[in-house]
Amino acid sequence: MDRSQLHSLRVRPGDPAHLDRRDQSDRLGILDKAEAQRAVEQLVTRLSTLQHRLFAEDRRSLLLVLQGMDAAGKDGTIRKVFTGINPQGCTVVHFQRPVGAELDHDYLWRVHQAAPARGQIGIFNRSHYEDVVAAYLTGVIDDEERQRRFGHIRHFEAMLTDEGTHILKVFLHISRDEQALRLQARIDDPEKRWKIESSDLAMHEQWHAYQDAYGQAIEATSTDVAPWYVVPADLKWVRDVVVAQLLVDALAEIDPKVPAATLPPGTKVI
Repeated sequence: MDRSQLHSLRVRPGDPAHLDRRDQSDRLGILDKAEAQRAVEQLVTRLSTLQHRLFAEDRRSLLLVLQGMDAAGKDGTIRKVFTGINPQGCTVVHFQRPVGAELDHDYLWRVHQAAPARGQIGIFNRSHYEDVVAAYLTGVIDDEERQRRFGHIRHFEAMLTDEGTHILKVFLHISRDEQALRLQARIDDPEKRWKIESSDLAMHEQWHAYQDAYGQAIEATSTDVAPWYVVPADLKWVRDVVVAQLLVDALAEIDPKVPAATLPPGTKVI
């Protein structure tokens, strides 16, 4: 993939997210689905090697934050990109509405507990960003509290980075029409109908409000140490290539090393 295409997806500190100006069906120079599938296969192989080194080194970690509107493809991205990854070195956490003990603590309490341990890749399927987007739009917090939480999150992510966690934040950007098609497909499929609730349809009706709120959250929290990437997600095969490439680049930047062997080369078991 052309590096300039990849760099264009990054929201730099202080820059507007411009979600309304970004083409959700942008192919980013990828010719077709077949080319994308070949690229993903190669990237997954590279990702597996780098994950092995990260796990063996056991000093640093990688956190992938996946956000997006309902049906943006968070589950599908995880299935496609993390195929062949050693489950021992990878954790996936899906943050839903806080309940029980979660409500008795600050909103970042449950998030901090789920941060990846050293040597691990952690995936947040939804994340603490629900607490500044959904919480604001449903009236749980007001704008003053939302702005305060933006500051909390910037400091929280900076602390994780200082302690050895590399953070990659991806917003899967789909169009309203594509979301409608995917939501309808879920309703029509008995095997997937359980995944959709009436609240999902209500959020679809509030499309523009959610787009604005996500754009503001991205602009307020995209930093040098924890940048946001807005990935076009109408075409699933483009989405998969981009996320896989971003992960490989992030791990290559970490550059994990396997520990030195304790036995000399040529040691025989028998």
